[in-house]
Amino acid sequence: MKVLILGGDGYLGWPTAMDFAAAGHEVAVADNYLRRLIAEKTDSEPLISTPSLSGRARRFQELSGKRIDVHIGDLADPEVMFDIVRKVQPDTIVHYAEQPSAPYSMRGFSEARETFKNNLDVTFNCIWAVKELVPECHIVKLGTMGEYGTPDIDIEEGWIEIEHKGRKDKFLFPRAAGSLYHTTKVLDTDLLWFYVRTYGLRVTDLMQGPVYGISTPEADLDPALVPNFNYDDIFGTVVNRFLVQAVAGIPLTVYGGGGQTRGYLNLRDTLQCVRLAAEQPAEKGELRIFNQLTETFTVNELAERVKQTGDALGLNVEIKSIPNPRKEKEEHHYNPAYSGLIELGLQPNYMTEDVLAQIIERIIANKDSIVAERIMPRVRWN
Repeated sequence: MKVLILGGDGYLGWPTAMDFAAAGHEVAVADNYLRRLIAEKTDSEPLISTPSLSGRARRFQELSGKRIDVHIGDLADPEVMFDIVRKVQPDTIVHYAEQPSAPYSMRGFSEARETFKNNLDVTFNCIWAVKELVPECHIVKLGTMGEYGTPDIDIEEGWIEIEHKGRKDKFLFPRAAGSLYHTTKVLDTDLLWFYVRTYGLRVTDLMQGPVYGISTPEADLDPALVPNFNYDDIFGTVVNRFLVQAVAGIPLTVYGGGGQTRGYLNLRDTLQCVRLAAEQPAEKGELRIFNQLTETFTVNELAERVKQTGDALGLNVEIKSIPNPRKEKEEHHYNPAYSGLIELGLQPNYMTEDVLAQIIERIIANKDSIVAERIMPRVRWN
């Protein structure tokens, strides 16, 4: 396939690009470095510095012989989006090109507006570029389990059948996002569904849980190919943040009661899921939705797992509850369905002690780069 990855410089975008290229697909990436700019503006730099996107692509080609074409530009500008899609003529577009931080989206008006405008404009432009230029192209869009919120019923894979007053119909599962970022992802889904049913586009929407990890087969080839491993309160997912805290000797910061339950997956499984979805595309006129996770944990369970692994490595890890900066339920029902990707062929990498230990060892090797001031929450919902 010809694969165009929007947001190809990101924590997920760059390893996805390498994975598709290593599998023999023709890969192009596009990015405008928005996340790097926000990270610099908010003092939220990743643990390990990475080269530019062009530098990464050159190094990957030197080591693997596989080429990744790089396009730098703002995909929220329709002319940029249309020009790149026209040049690449993709069979598949993987859409990661959104401001991905819930805390950043809740920081203030300018950050909220930036998140809203970027995320919706990029999705809208992507839809129209496909509709006008490559109507058979399959859009694989990264959604989030955060779209659903924490309803007091089981979460289905995207759709729910409802019987009301003797009649039945199938609807998108109700959404109740907990941040502006997550709300933009809800709006993405609604936009995609409208254009699928109106113009017959083919779309797979992947409702992903928080991702952890730093290792992929391609990223392990060279330090220059490492993903953007953030550990701060803005971009760092909870598992990655806890692992860095364990190494830095900072008590693991459990927000509030710690009963918040979410579905998690290893970075390697994100790559599997996206490629499985791309290589087995949705039908024309289909919005196919998968819940992308492999395990569910409470925050307290995550903290205990990191503590157990850290203590076994001699780190003497402590856990500390702090006031919750977010507005969320801390105790709730959470039982999502997630069989679709397993049926496509996903072989999960579970959160074992060995997996966590390998990440900790990589963090220890870069311990001198940890900036403790980046870890504690700097954004509050209220």
